Amino acid sequence: MGNNPRCLYDNSIKGFLTQEKETILGFLCDRFHGIVLTTTREAWKEEIVILQSILEPWENTDGRIIFEYDIPRLGKRIDVVLLLKGIVFCLEFKVGESQILECDVDQVLDYALDLKNFHKYSQDKLIVPILVATNYSKSSSIIQSSVYDDRIVNPLVTGKNHLSTLIQEILTRFPDETAINENWIISPYAPTPTIIEAARTLYESHSVEDITRHEADQVTTDNTISYILDVIHRSKENGEKSICFVTGVPGAGKTLVGLDVAVKQTYQGSDKPIEDEGAVYLSGNGPLVAVLREALAKDNYTKCKERGEAKKLTDSRREVGKFIQIIHRYRDNMLAKIKNPVENGVLEIDPEKAVKQQEAGYGEVEHVAIFDEAQRSWTHARLAAYLKRGGTYGNKLKVPNFPMSEASFLIWSLDQREDWATIICLVGGGQEINTGEAGISEWIKSLNEMFTHWKVYISPQLTEPEYAEGKVNELLKDNANVTYSENLHLGVSLRSYRAEKLSAFVHALLALDPNASSIYAEIKDRYPIKLTRDMEKAKEWLHEKVRGSERTGVLITKESARYKPLGIHVLPSGDENAVHWFLEDKLDTRASNYLEDAATEIQVQGLELDYTCLLWDADMRYENGEWHYYRFNGKTAWNELFDTSESKHEQMKYMLNAYRVLLTRARAGMVICVPEGNNHKNTNGFWEDSTRLPEYYDGTYQYLKSLGLEEI
Repeated sequence: MGNNPRCLYDNSIKGFLTQEKETILGFLCDRFHGIVLTTTREAWKEEIVILQSILEPWENTDGRIIFEYDIPRLGKRIDVVLLLKGIVFCLEFKVGESQILECDVDQVLDYALDLKNFHKYSQDKLIVPILVATNYSKSSSIIQSSVYDDRIVNPLVTGKNHLSTLIQEILTRFPDETAINENWIISPYAPTPTIIEAARTLYESHSVEDITRHEADQVTTDNTISYILDVIHRSKENGEKSICFVTGVPGAGKTLVGLDVAVKQTYQGSDKPIEDEGAVYLSGNGPLVAVLREALAKDNYTKCKERGEAKKLTDSRREVGKFIQIIHRYRDNMLAKIKNPVENGVLEIDPEKAVKQQEAGYGEVEHVAIFDEAQRSWTHARLAAYLKRGGTYGNKLKVPNFPMSEASFLIWSLDQREDWATIICLVGGGQEINTGEAGISEWIKSLNEMFTHWKVYISPQLTEPEYAEGKVNELLKDNANVTYSENLHLGVSLRSYRAEKLSAFVHALLALDPNASSIYAEIKDRYPIKLTRDMEKAKEWLHEKVRGSERTGVLITKESARYKPLGIHVLPSGDENAVHWFLEDKLDTRASNYLEDAATEIQVQGLELDYTCLLWDADMRYENGEWHYYRFNGKTAWNELFDTSESKHEQMKYMLNAYRVLLTRARAGMVICVPEGNNHKNTNGFWEDSTRLPEYYDGTYQYLKSLGLEEI
């Protein structure tokens, strides 16, 4: 029996049939990280009973059974996989169900398609998706291959009483005695050429420009992309490992440059992808990835529909998922390959958990990885604590003594390739907004100490104060592999210079720089920033401004606490909520344009709207010429943070950066609402609401007003 991190349980069919049901259930519960819900436990018990009762005819085959299989890097889990007589069966159970729902059929088909498109050892096998609604009284009578000639059988449906017969019919209909690769469970992630081509076609629509402001000078953008592609080419020619750091103000087009490099590197001017030359765009920003992917997928789906092509939205999502991925999935796929526990603080590959490929070695399939918002990678302390407890939800690998920061581990992961590799770090200045975000200095520290053979290409702008707190030159002074190039900084064109000026103004505003008002005077005619103390007036201004399909929305920091009295609701966490907020039609109440749900810096970093309202709460206040930082205790009072420790200093930096992010989300203009607070007292002379005293807000309002912002 295996003990593989990619599933909760796997065994030969013979081993499964001879094992006690409670023992199998115990394995599933022990391997699952987190609380196993009663419904999940009962479902597993039923699945075990059903499968032990129907698999006896194949007891003496070399078949295998796998429960809760993680498809590499996709974050999807299949209830049960049967590897039997050369065929891959995907079983999705709906325990207690007597009805067949279309969405459940789509779910099991999607699993089959994901295996076909991304799972190396399934790409040449017949894949059979079966939906098992346990109390369903019938079973599929027509068994046929998909019309797409992709060796996937059209989805089949059955109840528990007919499952054995259905499996036997499939084995009779599609005799295939070629063995399934013995390493099927630890198969490498490997997109097929067809999925890559589809992703390219989908991406080229560039509909992401609607949600990621792109104000870089075209020449500058082209120069940056060209320079990066040249570094990649040189790395390949010389068999080197290299890393590029790209800077740019908010709105300079870093995200689009990253996506462009991913596509151009994969194709290099050809109509077909260049074999073994691929690139992937990775981000730890869940809402950003979700919104980018959904925007591209919906755009592609709509265009296909207009052309009369039959295509599902899930197909479009799968295609764009080739290029744009969440960084944690990439990281988890590499973690599944290491020896665990880690000995002597040194990461090593476990050859029993990973397949060594001719080109990639033990690395991933891509030569080039683009890390967006690289400054947000996790510190060693945060990543080690996360992995010690096994992540945040089920089937996460526990690594009790992980020795690296996230930046180090990502470099290590690419370093596993035995030929060449390039990392592109897209860096936002002063935008670390979460506890445990390391900033760019952690990347440089890793290169100096552990990866001294890597060539470093860096933007001179990385020496500015907002990047690694101005210590980049000092950190790199003894590294002989450093090349500086202006091509790695995204400037902006004269015609749309306001992005750069806005960034300078926001930086000055937050730094309490006396030049802030003169910088604002340069942009106020082109980029209005209004000031109010009344949320209704702010909303009215936004409604007057937006035209057609333009988007507006309310923004708030995650430390804000006293917004309910103003009729504002904070957008719940969950990437799907960000997708609705950014992409739904303005008639949909979940859309940002309704101005009901306010998004936080976590949900909007990397994305933009046309006009915004920033609701400035009492978490960061201008008092006596300085910023003061407060946290609400959840009940009765705000408690001030004092810079008495490194952790407090970090928290204060993140709070300042949260406002930096929110103040740079609007393309065309914004209104800042600093509430008046509640100035009423009760009959006994006590404040009616001591959590919203006017003095908490007045200083901030007066400071912003002194910069020349016009009141409405």
